[in-house]
Amino acid sequence: MAEFLLEIFSEEIPARMQEKAASDLARLVTAKLDEAKLAFDRVQSYVTARRLTLNIDGLALEQPDVSEERRGPRVDAPDQAIDGFLKSVGINRDQAEIREEKKGSFFYAVLNQKGRNTKDVIGEFLPDIIKNFPWPKSQRWGSGSLRWVRPIHSIMCILDGNVVEFYLDDNLKSGNVTRGHRFMAPAEFTVSNFKEYQQKLEKAYVVLDRDIRKESIRSQIKTLANNASLHMIEDEALIDEVTGLAEYPVVLIGQFDVVFLSLPHEAVTSAMRTHQKYFSLKDKQGNLSNKFIFVANMKTDDHGAKIIDGNERVLRARLSDTKFFWDNDLKSSLKDHIPALDGIVFHAKLGTVGDRVRRVTELSADIAGIIGADQKKAKQAAQLSKSDLVTGMVSECPELQGLMGKYFALAEGLDDEVAIAIADHYSPKGPNDTCPSDPVSIVLALAEKIDTLVGFFAIGEKPTGSKDPFALRRAALGIIRLILENNVRIDLYQPIIKSVELYKFSSDDFDQKDFSLEMLNFFWDRLKVYSKDKGLRHDIIGAGFDWDFVRLMANCHALQNFLSTDDGKSLLIGYKRAANILKAEEKKDGVFYQGKINVSLLNILEEQDIYHALINVEKDVAKAIKEENYQGAMGHLSSLRSPIDNFFDKVNVGLGEVYTFCG
Repeated sequence: MAEFLLEIFSEEIPARMQEKAASDLARLVTAKLDEAKLAFDRVQSYVTARRLTLNIDGLALEQPDVSEERRGPRVDAPDQAIDGFLKSVGINRDQAEIREEKKGSFFYAVLNQKGRNTKDVIGEFLPDIIKNFPWPKSQRWGSGSLRWVRPIHSIMCILDGNVVEFYLDDNLKSGNVTRGHRFMAPAEFTVSNFKEYQQKLEKAYVVLDRDIRKESIRSQIKTLANNASLHMIEDEALIDEVTGLAEYPVVLIGQFDVVFLSLPHEAVTSAMRTHQKYFSLKDKQGNLSNKFIFVANMKTDDHGAKIIDGNERVLRARLSDTKFFWDNDLKSSLKDHIPALDGIVFHAKLGTVGDRVRRVTELSADIAGIIGADQKKAKQAAQLSKSDLVTGMVSECPELQGLMGKYFALAEGLDDEVAIAIADHYSPKGPNDTCPSDPVSIVLALAEKIDTLVGFFAIGEKPTGSKDPFALRRAALGIIRLILENNVRIDLYQPIIKSVELYKFSSDDFDQKDFSLEMLNFFWDRLKVYSKDKGLRHDIIGAGFDWDFVRLMANCHALQNFLSTDDGKSLLIGYKRAANILKAEEKKDGVFYQGKINVSLLNILEEQDIYHALINVEKDVAKAIKEENYQGAMGHLSSLRSPIDNFFDKVNVGLGEVYTFCG
C-alpha cells in the first residue's frame, strides 16, 4: 500500500470556487480508482488561493488480477459463428477450452487479465480529469488549448515517492516540484511525500489546511479587537471568503477619518465589506468605530505599517466616493425619483417598476383597510418604496436598496413608520430573516410579495422542481410569516384578487378559475413546509384549507393537541371504524347513503344515546367554532368518546344499522 499526492499549482483561484473544487477533485479521482478496482484507505483534499491538493493513503500499487470465463457457441456450430466468438475474446482455437454439457459440447474462453500498475492507471485518467474539471468558469491562456479556472504553473503527482508522469500539453508535464508563498518564498522545491510537502510548505509560508487558516484569522481578529477595546461585527461569510484569499493570513488593523461616521453606518460597512473585504468594528456601546480589520497575505519587517497605510488610503478614496453619492442624493427627494421608475423594466410582460409601484400603492391601501393599518402612511410608503433604486448610493451598493430609502426618508423628515416600511418591504428575505412587525411595514411587505406572486403566476412563470428563478416560494413563505408571526387577520384571497384586477390581464390570456386553484395549491404546499418546521403534522395541515391562515393554524394546533389525547385517539378510531363500515356497505350496494336520520327507527338504547350526543355536540361545536374557541370545540368532541365506544361495544353494525341512520 502506498501514498498518493497530487497538487495542481496555478494563479489565484476565486475564493467562492475553492471548497467545491477540492471536493470535486477528491470525488472524481476516487471514482476512477473505484472503477479500476484500486483499493485505498483515507482521502483528504486541500485548497488554498494557488493550489488544489489531494492526498490518498493506503492506495494499492497494482490492480488485482482478473479471471473471466465466457461461453461460446457449440463445437458443431458454423465456422463463421465460432470464428466470430474467438475474435471477440481475442484468442485462437488452440487457446479455447471445450467443455461437455447436457446440451452438447461448447467452446469456452478463459480470460486471465493481469492487474495493471497503479502508476500507469493514474497517469492515464488524470489528464482527462484535469482537462474536463467542472469549474463554473474557466479560461485558456497562451497558445495552448487547455482550459482551467486560472493559468496552471505546475502539476505535482507522486505515488509511493515516485513521479507519475503525464503531459497536459507541450509545456505542462507532471513532476515533483512546487513553490511556496508568492512573495516570501517563491523558490521551487522538490517533494517526495505528503508529510514532507506539508513541512516544506509551512517553512515556505503556506498554511495548507483551510480550517487552520480560518481559526488563525478568527484568533488574530479577536486579539486585535480586544486590544483596541472593540468588537468585530459578526460576518461569517466574509471570514470564509478571506480564508480563501490568503495562503499565509496576517490580520492587521487600520482606521479611517471620523467624518465618514456621519454617513449611514450600513453604507460604510457595505463599502468596506463588499469592495475591500474589510471587517467592521464597534465599541462597547454598539456604535460603529472608525477602525477596521483586514487580512493581508504576508508578514513584513515593519509589522505591516506600509500595508496598513496603503489600505487606509484605498478605503479613504472608497468612502469619499460613498460620501459624494450620499451628499448628492440628499439634494433630491424620494418623490423626485418616481418618474425615473417608468424607465426601468420590471419584466417584459409585467411592465415597468413604475407600473409596479402604482399597483403596490393601490394594493397597500386595500390591505391597510382590511387589517386596520394607517392607509395614508401605507400609500406613501408604497409610492416611495422603489425610489432609492435610481439613487447614486444604491447604484454604488445595490445590496442597500430599501435600507437607503429609509435613510433618505428620515433625512427628508418623513414619518418614522413610512421610513421603516420602505426599509422593511423586501423582508423577510428568508427563513432566518427578521419579520417586520410594524403595521405599515406589514402592509407594504404583503403588497409587494402578493404583486410578485400574482404577476409571475399569471404569465406562467411558476416554480418547477428545484427551479424558482423569481423566488416565488420565498415570497409565499414571506407572506405566511408576515401573517402568522404578526397574528394578522385577513382573508388573503381578497388582496390576491385585488392584485389580479390591478394587473388588468386580458380575459383571453387569463383564466381566473384555474389561477385561483393554482394559488390555493401553491400556498397550501408552502403552509405544509412552514408547519412542518413548527412541529405540526403534515396530515393535520393537509386536512383542510382556509385563506385566513391565523384561523387555519389555530384550528390545526387544536386538532393536533386533541388527537394526542386518549379521547382524541379513541374518537379517531371510532370515526375510522364507522367510515369503513359505511364505505363497505356503499360499495356492496352501489349506492351513496345520505339524508336525514329517521329518528322513529332508533329502537336500540345505544342508538338513541349516540344520536342525542351527536345532536348536542354539533350545536356546541358550531358555537365554539364561530367564537374561534377551537380548544373548546375539541373538548365538546371528546364527550363523544363514551357513547361511540358504547355503541360499537354493544351493537353489531351492518346494513340494517346503515338504514336505521339513513332511512
